[in-house]
Amino acid sequence: MNSPAERPAPEPGPPEYRNEGIRTLLAMFDQGDPEARLLLGDILRDLQQSAFGVFLFVAILPAFIPLPGVAGAVSGPLILLIGAQMLFGMRRPWLPGFVARRGPKRGTMHRFLARIDGPLRRLDRLLKPRLPGLLAPWPAHAFTGLLLILTALLLSLPIPFTNYLFGFQLLLFSLALLERDGVLMLLNWIGAIAAVLFFGLSSGQLVSYTLEQFQRWF
Repeated sequence: MNSPAERPAPEPGPPEYRNEGIRTLLAMFDQGDPEARLLLGDILRDLQQSAFGVFLFVAILPAFIPLPGVAGAVSGPLILLIGAQMLFGMRRPWLPGFVARRGPKRGTMHRFLARIDGPLRRLDRLLKPRLPGLLAPWPAHAFTGLLLILTALLLSLPIPFTNYLFGFQLLLFSLALLERDGVLMLLNWIGAIAAVLFFGLSSGQLVSYTLEQFQRWF
């Protein structure tokens, strides 16, 4: 009979799901020097399934700053980067060096989280990994990326009083990615499509803005 030392090692199975949801997010920004700057490259380095969700959560912060143009100038390009990478099937975010070396101050994130702490903790009890077919397969992953791109374009448009609305929509996208919750993601798809149809295509602003940006870039 073989001794325990001589037994073959078990074959490695699929990687287990790591809880990188809302609780991880809250813990990440909870302790430390409020003046310390949290670099995006450091924030995302050790995350696995939820890296896009955390990246999106950080990217939408300027959308809740009541200054004209800040959301479109800062959040818009970051969300476009996230959406484009998901659309083309990337499973982890790639950050250009100048983006990886930037990030919010810990105190800024802490104040933002303090404002939404109650609803966030209630959502933590409701959300859970489910309906993975609306998250993991490439078509679903890519469709989410496309809707993030369209919502980022809406956020960049000069539509009065919509920063918080689109910011909240993107916050729900980030929570669905964080918690791997396909039910919330389905609701996000419906809400984002409705927003694009109502605010973008009905007024023609989304089409004209997209054409303007295309001409500027090319």
